[in-house]
Amino acid sequence: MHFVRTTPPRPIDVTAAFPELAPLARTAIRLHPRPGSPSVSDSSVGGPLLWPAAEPWPHCDATHEGTGWSESPAMIRLVRRRLARLHRDPDGPAYTPEEEAIKERIDAGPPQPVESPVPLLPVAQLYLRDIPLLRPPGQADLLQVLWCPHDHDDFPKPATALFWRSAAEVGGILAAPPEPKGADYDGYVPDPCLLAPEEVTEYPNYLDLSQELRELLEDPSRWQALGADLGSLYAGYEDREEYEEHPEAFYNAALGDSPGWKVGGWPPWGRTDPYPRHCAVCEARMVPLLTIASFEWSGSSHGWAPLEEQAAATARSHVAGQSPAQPTHVEVGSADNMQIYVCPASPEHPHTDLIQ
Repeated sequence: MHFVRTTPPRPIDVTAAFPELAPLARTAIRLHPRPGSPSVSDSSVGGPLLWPAAEPWPHCDATHEGTGWSESPAMIRLVRRRLARLHRDPDGPAYTPEEEAIKERIDAGPPQPVESPVPLLPVAQLYLRDIPLLRPPGQADLLQVLWCPHDHDDFPKPATALFWRSAAEVGGILAAPPEPKGADYDGYVPDPCLLAPEEVTEYPNYLDLSQELRELLEDPSRWQALGADLGSLYAGYEDREEYEEHPEAFYNAALGDSPGWKVGGWPPWGRTDPYPRHCAVCEARMVPLLTIASFEWSGSSHGWAPLEEQAAATARSHVAGQSPAQPTHVEVGSADNMQIYVCPASPEHPHTDLIQ
């Protein structure tokens, strides 16, 4: 790939204190999306897709009432680029000639009503060569994820669509896919990002553990048996006082499941308690495929920030919209995660998604 991001070693070997966790280890691939200029041949977030010219571009046929605010993806991207430029050069012009020209073209276009059907927006493109944890059907070696940038369902979220395909079978490529006229939130328009996939080992979120294991994690004596200075262990974390009283919260933040965009691993519960998802076709218990994250890390989980970005992760302030923890500019729910689940018996069975 084009660059490297490296997850720091965990503060402690959690299985040394809690060998009961060892059988629950899972592999995840952290994607580490970072702003770039991906091509159709790259694994990416928000980049162009290797889409056959002869295959219709997917649309959402649902009725969209809108949120009262709708902006075109082109304008959302322009605003982001302009703010990033002004962040780098506060004394620069309000608009460059290029930005003025783009703005005039957008303003001269038609208004942005909520249309139906709505062309879907690319969210992620993942090649098996880069993400070997994928379990594609048949000869497929490419996963493409798109969504409708309007709210759906009782818990507002974009509606997702998954496409598996063999890259070698794509002949002519669709050069100019249609774009929706508007999006309900700017967080539904991903910025183009390249990926730096990294394999890590995860353990379940505290909520995914049995009652017996939860009680073990809550027992300070098990942590003290490590011989570690727990005060030193929690140093640098915003929730240090809470961790000293509730070490299981430290496990959740620093030792269990990794934050950010990832394939596989354990799901990041929190908005609800865990509950199994079952395939609508065969009733098999579904497994996590992809986590679409609003943030790569937070104040309580900055220890997962890559070594290459630790200084940025511990900085106390950032200009709005310029947080290094939000490189994709995606935001779902209330700064939550979207989990996409697939059937382990057949990835071609309908998937499901969930905001957490």
